Amino acid sequence: MSLALSEQPAPKLDVLAVPREADRLLGVVTDERQRAILENFRRHAMLEVTGRWPEILVPELTCSHPVYRVAEGTRTEVFDGYDAVAGFYRGMTDVGLNLIMPLVERMAVADWGLAFESELAHVVPGAALPLLGVVVDGADPAATYVLTERVANIWPYDADAKLLGENVFIDVASRNLYLVQPGDIITADDARQALEPLLDAARTS
Repeated sequence: MSLALSEQPAPKLDVLAVPREADRLLGVVTDERQRAILENFRRHAMLEVTGRWPEILVPELTCSHPVYRVAEGTRTEVFDGYDAVAGFYRGMTDVGLNLIMPLVERMAVADWGLAFESELAHVVPGAALPLLGVVVDGADPAATYVLTERVANIWPYDADAKLLGENVFIDVASRNLYLVQPGDIITADDARQALEPLLDAARTS
């Protein structure tokens, strides 16, 4: 889709927002199964953003045959099975598209799983814009951009609170694109430095 570059400054991003909504719910939810689902999601989200995606697919977090369905406008892409989902994460991370964090997020947990609505901000290398289907006149492949969009997610979990898959619905009409000034760029190293202590603390608690 063709997208005009916003004249507004890019929104301020906070890597620590990645687990924030799950943490809020963990502060009030007492049901053991629902807490296990939230803790699974919390770890999953931080592993994704830090580039440690193989750890998402370990048996402790995800079932052996996950199915991801990603609907973007009128097109739906299906990743069916371990290898397909691994390819999804590998491809995204290899080109630097895994730096995703919420600007706004609302989440609900139930025994079957999670539903959440977010305004997400993606840190996007200019050279990777075409991979997202975004066409921008005058885009600089050497620059860094932030793409925002509204996204709804429905994630089911199995009897052992392992992820069965993701159902992702992207509102492409909500997209906005911003140029990031060099001093405001969040890097993969920034994400790892912020989130890996939280991952390590969760693993040892």
